[in-house]
Amino acid sequence: MSDEITSISGLGPASAQGFARAGITTAQQLRALGAHEAYRAWLAAGNYAHFISYYALHMALQGRPWNDCRGAEKAKLRKSFDTLCAEVKAALPPTDKGRTRLDAALDEIGLREKR
Repeated sequence: MSDEITSISGLGPASAQGFARAGITTAQQLRALGAHEAYRAWLAAGNYAHFISYYALHMALQGRPWNDCRGAEKAKLRKSFDTLCAEVKAALPPTDKGRTRLDAALDEIGLREKR
């Protein structure tokens, strides 16, 4: 059995690349962290926050299709996602709040106007 992140049904190469940026390179590491903490690492690494990817990760780690998330379960995950995003944003240095890794890199090399 492969230990690649893509061996988890519902997670493809883009997910694997994002998690690699967060230092998570195996399915075992991802499962050990759990969906919520793995997504915290995903965000802290500068990856884009998207609710569907958050709940799809939860579903994938439960062996369920991404679109199986509905109703009260989805509403509960939405609250968890919003709280997580706020926590990660609050932990960023003041100059990085709300910026993606790309935004920060472009600002650093002077390719964007200062905000």
